[in-house]
Amino acid sequence: MKKRLILGIILLALTINQFSFVSLAEENDEAISEMREAEAETQAAISNLQKQTQETKEAISALEGQKQQTQQSVSNLENQSSSLQSTINGYSNKLETLNTEIDEAEAAMAVVSSEIVRLNNELSEAQKQEQDRYELLKKRLKSTYESGGTSGLLRVLLESGSIGELLTKFEYLNAIVRYDRTKIAEYQELQAKIEAQKKEVEEKEAELDAYQDQLDEKHTELSNLTDEVRGQLSSTRNSLSNEKNKLSSYEDQLKELDKKMKSLEAQTAAAQAKLAQQLAERLALSNENLGGSYDASESELIWLAATIQAESDGESYTGKLGVGSVIMNRVKSSAFPNSVIGVITQPMQFAPYRSGKVEFIIANGPNSTCIRAAQEVLAGARIGDYLFFMTQYWADYYRIKNYTMIGNHAFFYRWDTYAPPAEEIPSEDEAPVEENQDNSTESSESQNEGGESSESQDSGGESSESQDGGGESSESQDSGGESSESQDSGTETSESQDSGGESPENQDGGVEPSGENTDSNSDENSSDGGE
Repeated sequence: MKKRLILGIILLALTINQFSFVSLAEENDEAISEMREAEAETQAAISNLQKQTQETKEAISALEGQKQQTQQSVSNLENQSSSLQSTINGYSNKLETLNTEIDEAEAAMAVVSSEIVRLNNELSEAQKQEQDRYELLKKRLKSTYESGGTSGLLRVLLESGSIGELLTKFEYLNAIVRYDRTKIAEYQELQAKIEAQKKEVEEKEAELDAYQDQLDEKHTELSNLTDEVRGQLSSTRNSLSNEKNKLSSYEDQLKELDKKMKSLEAQTAAAQAKLAQQLAERLALSNENLGGSYDASESELIWLAATIQAESDGESYTGKLGVGSVIMNRVKSSAFPNSVIGVITQPMQFAPYRSGKVEFIIANGPNSTCIRAAQEVLAGARIGDYLFFMTQYWADYYRIKNYTMIGNHAFFYRWDTYAPPAEEIPSEDEAPVEENQDNSTESSESQNEGGESSESQDSGGESSESQDGGGESSESQDSGGESSESQDSGTETSESQDSGGESPENQDGGVEPSGENTDSNSDENSSDGGE
């Protein structure tokens, strides 16, 4: 009887436990289902933000094109304006020369006119003297021939006392007549000379008058051309002013779009961080097994090795295995794509893929060390169950509770954060100070010497060896903690953080600023895959 009682109690307990287990399992499934719905909503919000970001980028690109065309138009108009001004200056110089020539011609005309006046005066005087001499001769002849007639002249001769006197008087009278006639001839010759000079001066006056007319015509023509070119210059300057106003308007619009882009990037980053936390909470209930090998194709091996090289070329071999582990853990996780290439190319995740660095390495072939690391993780080797990695700067910025430092990267499984002090709680769209940004809002890597913060490592060379909850020791970091992520040609420090909605910036499977090859001194500011 006692045994039956005990057996009944056991059966009752087992029944109760079974119902409790079923109830807990159902609650767990329901919670996971709700989490998936929340994740889908967050992912939809991220997709919408990415769409807005792409539209804003296209608007910026279109405005940049219009701005470039306007700048070219401004440059052409400035050249045209300069050319027209040069033409006006040339016309002005010619006008000055013509004015000088006109002044000289007018001065010459004045001299000639004065000469003509003088000659006219001389001619008038000669004509008057001729007339006077003629009148005097006329009177003399009249008194000689008319007063006395022939008898008067004869009387003068006959009154002579002797033949000698007669001859003398005759010669005297003859000399007077010859003198008068000579004077008349001289005056006539003088008049002819003056007339010739006058004619010559008048011809010169006519030539000067014609020359002045030509100068006046040239002056008028040049004045008209100058006025025409000035009109063109005025029109060009008006067009130039309009184009500069358009250029200023484009710059204002670009500033507004830039502000909008930064806001969208911040919102996207916050949404990604939220999604990463949602994934972490769901994965905590799922108890997934992320280990095991993966039957990869040759192409997947190369993609994995190239991504490891792009993310950790300057890191230790353990650091390379860490990046490979994050990628393969994601492949095994239900929260991420289930293929190597799918994980690497997942939107807003690995910055080196977005920047083209991974494909560049694939084209040239990844190095043998990274191929070996890829082969090991594909065979099942892992250094942890990490799903995210980023530089310590970003890990501290997002207040990740537990992470393991390996080289310059902070690795962690769950996006589990601690609350900031009340006065430090950032606004929802606030993102860390960034310098250059990668294509889709990627988190900035180390920042410039301008004083912007880079990852927070001590100049004293804070060691690393920080250990995460699992106690994995991280590799020591350089003194100075300076991160020197070697960047690709053209890849600026703004790599985004990756996968899974980790740090606001695009997060990489490893959460280092994508696209940066971080060497042992790599910048802290960067965060990638899985950030």
